[in-house]
Amino acid sequence: MTLVFAGVCSHAPGIVGRAHLAEEVAKERLYKAFDSMRERLEDSRPDVLVVVAAEHFANFFMNNMPSFAIGMAESYEGPIEDPEWLGIPHTRIPGARSVSESLINEVMQGADISYAEEWKFDHGIMVPLHFLTPNFNLPVIPANINCQGPPLAPLHRVWAFGEALGAAIQKLPERVALIGTGGISHWPATPDSGKINEKWDRNFLDQWSRCDKEAMLTYTDKDSYLDAGQGAFEIRTFMTISAATGLPGTIHFYEPIPIFAVGCTIATIDLPIVNT
Repeated sequence: MTLVFAGVCSHAPGIVGRAHLAEEVAKERLYKAFDSMRERLEDSRPDVLVVVAAEHFANFFMNNMPSFAIGMAESYEGPIEDPEWLGIPHTRIPGARSVSESLINEVMQGADISYAEEWKFDHGIMVPLHFLTPNFNLPVIPANINCQGPPLAPLHRVWAFGEALGAAIQKLPERVALIGTGGISHWPATPDSGKINEKWDRNFLDQWSRCDKEAMLTYTDKDSYLDAGQGAFEIRTFMTISAATGLPGTIHFYEPIPIFAVGCTIATIDLPIVNT
């Protein structure tokens, strides 16, 4: 039918796994923002949720690292991490194989992608699902962008992937929700973990909220790495949502929370109202 919801959010494992160590007021502000995003998602009545994420060597490694991949399975399992460490019980998440296959065939008209019939979700998908689909009953189609091992897809190719994804979604008969999860500035698994470049984050989010393609495509991986850490490569997931919709967005929440090791973000795209 059409795209009925789109947005972006953070997926840092500490958001759940280190929740007990966080400053209570900051944590509650973030959780309230996730609740509001969940309510908006539920109000859109989607049939399926496409999650654009950057997984962390859980399924793809340097012996086989596609730039872009989409899942095509009946169901998925997660988290791949220790559930006690992540704070999310292991569960099975429904897929939507026939919808995935249609989506993949359409995306291939505009972008070169891989697909996978087996996929185990790590925190990059499980943390958002924990907040946005807490009953894990909404069928999910995962999409992965390589943000881990260089060479990484150039940003203009990421934009082309997003445009192809958006065009493909509009051809599906189902009501589709779309979220991107990742970054923004962070230095995971390094001595600088917990460092956050708030100025860099706010500048990028301003560009994202205006869907300023020209500005976002000026980023280089070298500069992003120096200014915002290797975790900043995940701006690719946010940019994909911009490219898929071509619309501005609203930042509902942004706050640096060092114990979660990232500037936590909740934002949605300003989509036209769909009455059907």
